[in-house]
Amino acid sequence: MEGYQTLERIGSGSFGEIHTVKRVSDGKIFARKEIDYKKMTDKEKQQLVAEVNILRDLKHPNIVRYHERFVDRESYIIYIIMEYCEGGDLSAIIRRCRKERQYIAEEMIWNILAQLLLALYECHSASGRQVGRPAILHRDIKPENVFLDGYKNVKLGDFGLSRIIEDPETEYAKTYVGTPYYMSPELVTDTCYNTKSDIWALGCLIYELCTLSPPFQAKNQPALFQKIQSGRVAPLPPQRFSSELQNVINDMLTVNVSVPMD
Repeated sequence: MEGYQTLERIGSGSFGEIHTVKRVSDGKIFARKEIDYKKMTDKEKQQLVAEVNILRDLKHPNIVRYHERFVDRESYIIYIIMEYCEGGDLSAIIRRCRKERQYIAEEMIWNILAQLLLALYECHSASGRQVGRPAILHRDIKPENVFLDGYKNVKLGDFGLSRIIEDPETEYAKTYVGTPYYMSPELVTDTCYNTKSDIWALGCLIYELCTLSPPFQAKNQPALFQKIQSGRVAPLPPQRFSSELQNVINDMLTVNVSVPMD
């Protein structure tokens, strides 16, 4: 890790920690994700390699930018140097609004939605992504994984659960992953899914930005999954949000999609 000065810890999880670091050559600030792979299974190590490769290939203004990596083989730690988003994540904004009992302005929500759609278009679409690169399912879209830079630009991050598929129209994933509140009906029923599950999760996120609560909530997982399968959510407060925004959310939270049942 020569060339970088460690500053402060800004996050942690089961994988390890995230610190801000300063590049000595020019003083630029980055985020450094530290992942301890010593106790990982072979499958987990393969997923880690896949994540790094995905981050390396994704170059879009609305996706957190990967810069470089370092491997400390003696300590079994991989360091991933990424773009630092000093504006924090959307979960912090939601918590603050709940505390202050304020709603997020609809104009800001439309802005966030537009930029996240551009990020997903880059991941999903043959027209958006680089020629020859397969489609990427993010599989964990939630407020904690959407960041803001110093200019309030939206950045989709944390591709730790992402999955590559060659053709999103004909190829489907089956692995059960993600955060329960944002899982699509296909995921909770353990059936095949594709890029549409990311759109469902985005619908859940946008709904939460409007109401400051996830659209589907329950006291236990079976009850939560039942609600998700129904697709029924309470309408947005009409005095605060337009029917156009309501319609867009309804479209994203459509239960009946064309996915094979096998």
